[in-house]
Amino acid sequence: MTCLSLGGEVKVAKSYKRAGKAAPQFLEDDPSTGYLPGRRWPVMRYGLISLAIAAVLVFAIELIVRGDFAGTVSFFLQPLKPGWTTIVVFALILIGLDAVLGRSHQSLMIVAPLTLSLAFVGHQKSHYLGDPLYPTDFLYARQIFALLPLLVRDRPMTALAMVVGIVAGLSLLVYGWRMWRRKVPALSRKGRLARLTLAVPLLAFFVSIMDYATFSWTRDRLQIIPIMWDQKENYASNGFALAFALNVPMAHVSAPPGYSDKAIAAIARPDVTASVPAEKPDIIIVMSESFWDPTKLPGVTITPDPIPNVRALRSGSMFSPEFGGMTANIEFEALTGFSNAFLPAGSIPYQQYVRTPTPSLATFLKSQGYRARAIHPGTNWFWNRGAVYADFGFNDFKSEETLPPMQKRGPLASDAAMTDEIISEADASEEPVFFFAVSLQNHGPYEPNRYYSPTHRVQAPISQWARESLLSYAEGSADADRGLERLVEWAKTRSRPTVIAFFGDHLPPLGPVYVETGFLKDNVAPRKEASPEAALEHHETPLVIWSNRTGPAEHMGAVSPAFLPYHILKTAGISHPYYTGFLGEMSEHYRVVDRNLLLTPAGEATPDWARQKEIDPAIRDFRLLQYDMMFGKRHAAPDFFPETVDKIVAAHTS
Repeated sequence: MTCLSLGGEVKVAKSYKRAGKAAPQFLEDDPSTGYLPGRRWPVMRYGLISLAIAAVLVFAIELIVRGDFAGTVSFFLQPLKPGWTTIVVFALILIGLDAVLGRSHQSLMIVAPLTLSLAFVGHQKSHYLGDPLYPTDFLYARQIFALLPLLVRDRPMTALAMVVGIVAGLSLLVYGWRMWRRKVPALSRKGRLARLTLAVPLLAFFVSIMDYATFSWTRDRLQIIPIMWDQKENYASNGFALAFALNVPMAHVSAPPGYSDKAIAAIARPDVTASVPAEKPDIIIVMSESFWDPTKLPGVTITPDPIPNVRALRSGSMFSPEFGGMTANIEFEALTGFSNAFLPAGSIPYQQYVRTPTPSLATFLKSQGYRARAIHPGTNWFWNRGAVYADFGFNDFKSEETLPPMQKRGPLASDAAMTDEIISEADASEEPVFFFAVSLQNHGPYEPNRYYSPTHRVQAPISQWARESLLSYAEGSADADRGLERLVEWAKTRSRPTVIAFFGDHLPPLGPVYVETGFLKDNVAPRKEASPEAALEHHETPLVIWSNRTGPAEHMGAVSPAFLPYHILKTAGISHPYYTGFLGEMSEHYRVVDRNLLLTPAGEATPDWARQKEIDPAIRDFRLLQYDMMFGKRHAAPDFFPETVDKIVAAHTS
């Protein structure tokens, strides 16, 4: 008994001795922190692990977005790039979320899937459309889902693999989440508070310096340099995560330097008033989806000519500010006479800025006794058209929901059916009509064998898939061309004056066809072209402006869609203080006003004009007027948009 008693005392003494060695009281000896008792330096160990996790995650994000291992390594090794700043920010986010979730490193199960998914989507967008992923892209996520059936039809195995991958990934994530919650002890209140005390103030400070419109000494020292005029370089230089964060304030449009009522009053008023002919002409604008001349592809022969009517009537070219997509931005310019060049790069006015009545051709022509009508065989919510057209002043908008059942050609409503609807509506109207029609049939992707019994042949030294894809596109272009022919032949028989404008919104998203033919180095054209000639080659679409009284307008050259209202109303014999007055005077200075390029009527180019210290006063006035009418106090309305004066509402703040 004595021996047993002595043995027990020795064991107790040893246990007390061991307990004495485990002296630290903050994190180490509290099992609820997730650390084993007795291990030293848990705070430092936790911090280093969090940094290591953040480093691996940020590297993976950049690798996915860039698709280039050497380029990704170079990004982190360059001292003038903020790669390591991004790692620290991610570590702080992980630490803060750990405190919220109550388990060490469980935040990775939220942050990693979310950021890696965004990186993948960003890589895909850059691959197919040439632009990086912007925060505002999620405003039209519904549009992307609406196009999924076309993408599935084009690449069924890829779609199946993605579905399987998503289901497997989510299942693994749920299993891992539950296992982590069971195996890893909960953090103590002290541990959670310590993490929040570290992470929240630092992250809040970081957020406060990310407004690119204001200078930040700290941001500059961290080598975070906003390059908002060149988003491709912005993402390459700052990395995906920081560039994405820099674009969060994109929905805010700052007033141009010098904006005031006096600045607006100082803009020269054109000696032009609003007037229409005694016999008001019908005006029909057809923006044809992805319409372009595919015979411009090197080494390609298409027989017969897919666009003979456009070629015979062609007035010039429309210089699209987009490539392969973003139709709404071309639409915005063509209807308002305003320019995307004065809005944040990557923004979509239809989604972000058109929230109140906004002057447009529809507003003006309706004030002159026209019936302003819009037609699109797609859904009315696509690109927010239903709400935008109402703010533009259209009397009505016929879409898939309100149009009669339309015959399809391939998977989408045919151009022929849309042409039937335009002719029927115009013939039935006693009032003069203004039609704005957006076709749907030739929307990408252009899967092989899209149309049965094709009427064209494509000869080109490219793969069979690319050749058949190009054939699908050529067939659709030919249908659009026949639609124009039918409108013109119909208008020739009318007694009422009729003006028809027809143009493509952007080059088609042909992807590999461009690369295989040598038209482009990548699937999409770069935002910043190597030369003005390259910009014209990759952004011009055919433009026809035709009147049944005077025939086609001629020798227009390449014009921005913002100048289309001027040329259309001029052909119709209609005048307006802004659309023919101000824009008419602007067209004497420039025929292309793009974010990266100004082009004069004589063909003189000014690349990167927005970065110059001195900006042409004509461009300055153009920008001031647009800001005033879209975001400002509308001081210019009485002189430039008199038809809107009775409808002025408080301009929204963006």
